[in-house]
Amino acid sequence: MVVVVAVLGYGYASPYLALDRLKRAADARDAQTVSEYVDYPAFRESLKEQIGGLLTRRLEARANGNPLAAIGAMIGIALIGPLVDAYATPDGVAALLNGMPPRGDLTQRPPAHQNTGANTPAGPADTTPAPAAPAPGNTTTPPQPPQPPQTTAGYRSINAFAVTYQHGVGDARYSAILRREGLFTWKLAAVELNAN
Repeated sequence: MVVVVAVLGYGYASPYLALDRLKRAADARDAQTVSEYVDYPAFRESLKEQIGGLLTRRLEARANGNPLAAIGAMIGIALIGPLVDAYATPDGVAALLNGMPPRGDLTQRPPAHQNTGANTPAGPADTTPAPAAPAPGNTTTPPQPPQPPQTTAGYRSINAFAVTYQHGVGDARYSAILRREGLFTWKLAAVELNAN
């Protein structure tokens, strides 16, 4: 009986564990481990569909009966390949899992990995002078880094698990979808932009 309960518990927790491993690997830009948790063909197809839909909705909203808008929409959709390719990478997966999804801007790219120095070997001392203290009476505060998105996660079905991200009350939500492969294996296979 204990074994059955343990197997059921592990089965229930398996997408949460896969998501944690995927996020850690993506943040570390460990391409080999990320590849174990991403179904790239399905993920690319989903990105292409979602970004194409996002572009189409934007162009339709701006068209206002302009017959040339349809041509512009077709050209825009044809040019989404580089954006899809940029997000179907460890950097793109990390951006997606950290609240920076593609927004339909064809020039957008996920931020490149920046080494914080926490895991780098010690090198020569940094000789960059420290920033000066603010002058007395100067009340300006340095800009604050963006807050991490609010996330919710849960099963959509026995074979689909969704993580939904939202930065603020008025911001659009989006979801990363993991699909079951086998009994305990989960892979990032889709994204839903502007999820409701």
